[in-house]
Amino acid sequence: MTVKISHTPALQAFFEEAAGLGNDDGSPRVKSIVLRVLQELASLIEDLDITEDEFWKTVDYLNRLGGRNEAGLLVAGLGIEHFLDLLQDAKDAQTGLTGGTPRTIEGPLYVAGAPLSQGEARLDDGAENGVATVMFLEGQVFDADGKPLAGAIVDLWQANTQGTYSFFDSSQSPYNLRRRIVTDAQGRYRARSIVPSGYGCDPQGPTQACLDLLGRHGQRPAHVHFFISAPGHRHLTTQINLSGEKYLWDDFAYATRDGLVGEVVFLEDGARGIEGRYAELKFDFQLQKAVVSEAEQRSARPRALQDA
Repeated sequence: MTVKISHTPALQAFFEEAAGLGNDDGSPRVKSIVLRVLQELASLIEDLDITEDEFWKTVDYLNRLGGRNEAGLLVAGLGIEHFLDLLQDAKDAQTGLTGGTPRTIEGPLYVAGAPLSQGEARLDDGAENGVATVMFLEGQVFDADGKPLAGAIVDLWQANTQGTYSFFDSSQSPYNLRRRIVTDAQGRYRARSIVPSGYGCDPQGPTQACLDLLGRHGQRPAHVHFFISAPGHRHLTTQINLSGEKYLWDDFAYATRDGLVGEVVFLEDGARGIEGRYAELKFDFQLQKAVVSEAEQRSARPRALQDA
């Protein structure tokens, strides 16, 4: 028979002490959150009869997860980051904020400070010439009324043909496949890039170890990430998932959403001065108006910054 003591007055008073409620220092917000975590964790241990071995193996797992910088990956893989999007969708619907391009997860691989270009840019550094398929990515950014937004910033990043990202893959040059593009007078952005590869979690990493225990794969379809921003408009975090991908609707990170599938067209007509096969991907974005100025900014989530 499971013994339960977590809800006794003595234990509740102990948790309040551990959470700092017995002093006037620190953060009241953090104290209330920590208290709830302690209470819920104690109930979880009791309700599921978690053994000491299971508990300490979990602590060790969290140490390994942090040591590999995979916490953000696991958050995506367990659907928690997608839940945050769904929660914000529900809050928006409740307040009548609808329309525009759907949001989806950012993921853990953004790097701040990518080079800024006017109207168009080349994303790749040419290191995969002859191996990668050239891709021309272009579109327009519109406001809520369907008018082109000049001066919007399209901040985009993607993987290479090996499914890895610059900065996190030290073999790539700084900011390879990362750029910020300022839209022209018609709200247009243009980028020459390469067709990215889908990829999966490290088979030997802690995230995949957890997914294995859940009977799940850790694969993602090929995709391109975006931050879209413009003065007076709500910041948009989203990504385009490429059509025809095996894991398009089976993304372990739950990032694919209706309205975010980019139709890739492969051509071999020489029209863009490319010998052989190349790809075109056209995708437009529509931003919502910012109800408050804070909505113009992306979240304060900690992000990587490339060394100068």
